[in-house]
Amino acid sequence: MAPPMIKNVHGGTVDLLGEAIVTGRYPVGSSLPPEPLLCEELGVSRTVIREAVKSLIAKGLLVTGPKVGTRVLNEDQWNWFDPDVVAWQSRAGLSREFLRDLQELRRLVEPAAVRLAAERATAQDIAEIETAYAGMKLSIDEGGDYVSSDLRFHQGLLRACHNRMVAQMSKALGALLRTSFEISTARPDGPAQSLPLHRAVLDAVIARSPQKAERAIIVLIDGANDDIEEVLKTRRKLPSLGVPAPRLKARVRKVGAA
Repeated sequence: MAPPMIKNVHGGTVDLLGEAIVTGRYPVGSSLPPEPLLCEELGVSRTVIREAVKSLIAKGLLVTGPKVGTRVLNEDQWNWFDPDVVAWQSRAGLSREFLRDLQELRRLVEPAAVRLAAERATAQDIAEIETAYAGMKLSIDEGGDYVSSDLRFHQGLLRACHNRMVAQMSKALGALLRTSFEISTARPDGPAQSLPLHRAVLDAVIARSPQKAERAIIVLIDGANDDIEEVLKTRRKLPSLGVPAPRLKARVRKVGAA
């Protein structure tokens, strides 16, 4: 078997160390083991360890300094907009606090963004959101990857507001939104029930009605919050972003249905 490329070795080392930090193997305030021990444990060179540490510093998980070594920072300093950090947290377990923060963030950002989208969306923006909506509907009717289409729908709305800061946030929010969508999708008929709510948002944007668009997205977000609460009550295993999103099964059509 051919040896992995350096980039893959680096990425794998970042992933292993990052997950070890988020899961508490290296607790907040503690120092990472010395480089020689990490090299031996992970089977990589000192160069790979040093580059991985630099990546984790950039993600807000670590800090280095004289006499303190490489230390794990408090959770409130971690970059929660980084998809890797969110993925590591999902593997460690999604807490109620994490999910609450996610829903509050959505309620702050998306309504304002959708208001702007209703004023600024171009024909191309609307066509892209329509394509995402069609993908959601097709997944419900015939089975498929509903979550990816749902994510494209919401990221399309964020881009359609034509605000550079929000557009950048749409990339960072991807992993966070996927977490919410996967939990909502876990509810029986959850996607089918939310589809008309998505249509209402899109129709309001097409109609250039900021107030209607804002109201519609709030209804959609609150419905997703209710779905999450219901799933949490069942104590069902929550999704992991380390694996592909689950695919919906095709709807069973009744005999004689059109």
